[in-house]
Amino acid sequence: MQHFWFESALLRGAWADRVRMSVEDGRIVEILAGADPEAGDERHGIALPGVANLHSHAFQRGMAGMAEHRGSSADSFWTWRDIMYRFANHVGPDEIEAIAALAYVEMLEAGFVQVGEFHYVHHDRDGAPFADPAEMGGRVAAAAAEAGIGLTLLPVLYAASGFGATPPKPEQRRFVNDADGYARLIEASRRAVAPAGGIVGVAPHSLRAAPPELLDAAIAIGVDGPIHIHIAEQTGEVEDCLGFTGQRPVEWLLTHAPVDARWCLVHATHVTPEELGGIARSGAVAGLCPITEANLGDGIFPAGAFLEVGGQFGVGSDSNVLIDLAQELRSLEYSQRLAERGRNLLSTDDCPSTGRLLFDRAGKGGAQALGMEAFGLAPGARADFLTLDMAHPTLAGRADDAILDAFVFADSRGMIDGVWRSGRQWVKGGRHVARDAVTRRYVSALRTLTENA
Repeated sequence: MQHFWFESALLRGAWADRVRMSVEDGRIVEILAGADPEAGDERHGIALPGVANLHSHAFQRGMAGMAEHRGSSADSFWTWRDIMYRFANHVGPDEIEAIAALAYVEMLEAGFVQVGEFHYVHHDRDGAPFADPAEMGGRVAAAAAEAGIGLTLLPVLYAASGFGATPPKPEQRRFVNDADGYARLIEASRRAVAPAGGIVGVAPHSLRAAPPELLDAAIAIGVDGPIHIHIAEQTGEVEDCLGFTGQRPVEWLLTHAPVDARWCLVHATHVTPEELGGIARSGAVAGLCPITEANLGDGIFPAGAFLEVGGQFGVGSDSNVLIDLAQELRSLEYSQRLAERGRNLLSTDDCPSTGRLLFDRAGKGGAQALGMEAFGLAPGARADFLTLDMAHPTLAGRADDAILDAFVFADSRGMIDGVWRSGRQWVKGGRHVARDAVTRRYVSALRTLTENA
């Protein structure tokens, strides 16, 4: 039995002071507010529930900063994608494990306790399948176990390079599967994540890469687990979908697929008011990745309008160019301010604290999207939480929701001093316990990749 005492804690739905929390076998068994600490209790300042990172491509952490040099033509998402393909086609099993481990260490240090790994590098460098279909996914699972982060593995179904089942390009050779191959991949992935208690969902990459019959197959293969899909990220994708189907991507998906609370629509940047209402009514989560969406020049998701119709969202670090929970939330609000020329646009009369609303909604939406238990600290819940250093200057004189406003919008560097998952502490003094060893292996892997590029 572990016992923790916090000066202040955000419990499920409410703040409380002088909180004593008991944990056994990784789960919270009791929470007492207004309690005195007892001998042997671990004492901390502020406790917050850990948040899920609902969308990651871990291997892209290795190319962070590599695509910031202007090319010979106008740069866009599509020119960035060419650079990403070149990097992806050099990464082997050892490299992907080393890169993913550092990405997951950084996620924990940022306050993320579970990751949705949208994983699509399945085959060997020449496109030939490995003997184990989940060789690469298994390496991702090993990296997650080493770092201590919870994993929802989302193996990607990728079969075409464009609408109309256009054949995949040579540079997409490592991603491609048919329905039977994908079923084997999902089965092998479930075996790979089982030792650490991971979750497996399905991820038809996008409407352009997963034609309708394969989209249906992926849904059936996924049974009742999470379903994630990239959608309406780029205006070019919207135009191509309109040209081929006569409908916009989200419009087509809501019409032709059984979209419900299992689904996460990643990005959904370019949507109409009618589509926003349809997503909200379906119960699906909008998977927003504000840092990556800004880096790639995707556009701005209309988050305010989505909240007004009851929409649910979570956040993800996507390309992992920067892994920072507070910055994702800040960027989401700031993008709305720039677009609408207003302030505190993602707060409501019921929750006037913008930091609190963003934190709560991202926590709840992320947990739903990754097939996790309900978000928040409560008896019976998994003991996934982070602590903030009350001596941090940004927190001086702050209490309750003002703490989250400071965490999201002010200087929060060094504010997170501890992170626990299932009751085990992985971050101490703001630093992951395995950071040094993981970093050494990452540096070695990157040197190998750049020398052989």
